[in-house]
Amino acid sequence: MNATAPTTAETLRSALGGLLDGLPPKQATAAVERLIANYRGTIPTDAPVLRDRSDVAAYAAYRMPATFEAVRSALDGLAEAAPAWVPGSHVDVGGGTGAATWAVDATWDGPRTTTVLDWAEPALALGKELAARSASDTLRAADWRRAVIGTGIALPDADLVTVSYVLGELTEPARRAVVAEAARAGQAVVLIEPGTPEGYLRIREARDQLIAAGLKVAAPCPHDGTCPIDVGRDWCHFAARVSRSSLHRQVKGGSLPYEDEKFAYVAATRFPTAPVPSRITRKPQIRKGLVLLDLCGPEAEGLGRATVTKRHGDLYKAARDAEWGEQWPPADAPDRDL
Repeated sequence: MNATAPTTAETLRSALGGLLDGLPPKQATAAVERLIANYRGTIPTDAPVLRDRSDVAAYAAYRMPATFEAVRSALDGLAEAAPAWVPGSHVDVGGGTGAATWAVDATWDGPRTTTVLDWAEPALALGKELAARSASDTLRAADWRRAVIGTGIALPDADLVTVSYVLGELTEPARRAVVAEAARAGQAVVLIEPGTPEGYLRIREARDQLIAAGLKVAAPCPHDGTCPIDVGRDWCHFAARVSRSSLHRQVKGGSLPYEDEKFAYVAATRFPTAPVPSRITRKPQIRKGLVLLDLCGPEAEGLGRATVTKRHGDLYKAARDAEWGEQWPPADAPDRDL
């Protein structure tokens, strides 16, 4: 794991801070609102959404911190399942301005070749500009390439392939082609989508596709079996805390200095990993003298709820500190049944 992760996040925020210099606030706000409406639309496309530098600068300043935190959280799940593994090469599909490359750099130390593929030249140009402001040799040396993201895509082989906030932009044939090629090219594949019911369904379908291609799920699921969630009644997603920029507050209103980015993800590998025994799937409910934990457990158990009380001793203290998305019981927990 990379001990410099907070520094990476701070450097990214600093680099993003100067993006909107010279761009009128009303124009930036209008660009963000239009792009949000586009991304929330129900009609997928095979064309880039970000059209010019104004679009890219406004949307990067608004969305890149949230994408970075969501991807970093998903990568943490992979890193926890494979603590001795460090990717020596990374391909980011539809990487835009490079949020996922920054997240990978925040997760793992060491030299690494990085390739960012996107269909929007303005996004690639701005991503390269941002990377040049980083202290990371890996980010500064990244290869930014224009590519059509869809059917017929060909990826270079890599230790790690990431596809974040892209599948929802694609038609179904293009989406399946991208996932299939990621599965072929990557020793590890991490897919991230918005934490909506629709985003979860895309991840669920891609998860099945990765398993059919011979990969094993490393996170967040405790197993490779069928997802136990009843489609239409619930969905699997997690949350990452994001500091809100002035543009966030300008577009969304509100006074809180942060917001929670909801996301769904799957990490799968061609090498052995140690998935968690169970995963906390909702924010823990702390009551007087007890904590309620909603869990996704081994395939035979599926979804369930653990009630942790004071009689559980150290486990009760751990449950009070537990967070949505973490494993349960903690890795250092005593061997004690709930």
